[in-house]
Amino acid sequence: MNLPQKTDSPALVDTSAIPGWGVDADPQNDPTYPMRDQTQDHGLTRRWERPPIQHAEVEILQSIEHVRRPAVVGTSTPPSGVSGILRRVAFRWSESNWIHWLLLLGADRINVVEGVVDDLAHARLPNIPAEMGIRAELAHNKRGFATKVAVVAGIGLTIALLAKRRSGGKIEDRSRS
Repeated sequence: MNLPQKTDSPALVDTSAIPGWGVDADPQNDPTYPMRDQTQDHGLTRRWERPPIQHAEVEILQSIEHVRRPAVVGTSTPPSGVSGILRRVAFRWSESNWIHWLLLLGADRINVVEGVVDDLAHARLPNIPAEMGIRAELAHNKRGFATKVAVVAGIGLTIALLAKRRSGGKIEDRSRS
C-alpha cells in the first residue's frame, strides 16, 4: 500500500490519496444522519418512552457520572466482603480517573480469593484449572498455555533454589544449646 506523500508543510498530509478518506462527509450518504437530524419527525424515534426502572433487591453501584440508573441492572453478584468495600470506594471516583479502574481490578482479584475461601469453608474443593479455562486454552491457544506453564515452573524452581540457598543446605542442631 502506498502511503500519501507529505506536502510542503511537515504537518499536512495529502488526504486525497488516502483510500476512503472523507467517505462520511456527505450527509446524504451517511446512514446515521437521519438520527442526528433533529429538524424532522422520524417516526418511532420521537415516540420512544423510557422503560420502567428495574426494582433491585440488592445494592447497585452507580457511576458518579450518571444521574439515574439504567432500566436493567445486573443483580446476580452484589458487592460483598473486602472486594465489595473496594468497589464502593472505587465508585467514589470518576470513571475517567485511573484509581477507579485500579480499585475495580484489585476488587476482582480479591473476589477470586474470596470465592476460593468460600468454597473451602463450605467443604468444596474448587476446580481452579477448570475455572481458569484450561480446556479452552489447550484447544485454542497451545503456545500461550505452554508459555504459562513454563513461567509457573520457572517461578517455582526459582523459589525452591532461593529457599535452598538461604538455608545453605544445613540443618541446625538446636538440641545442644
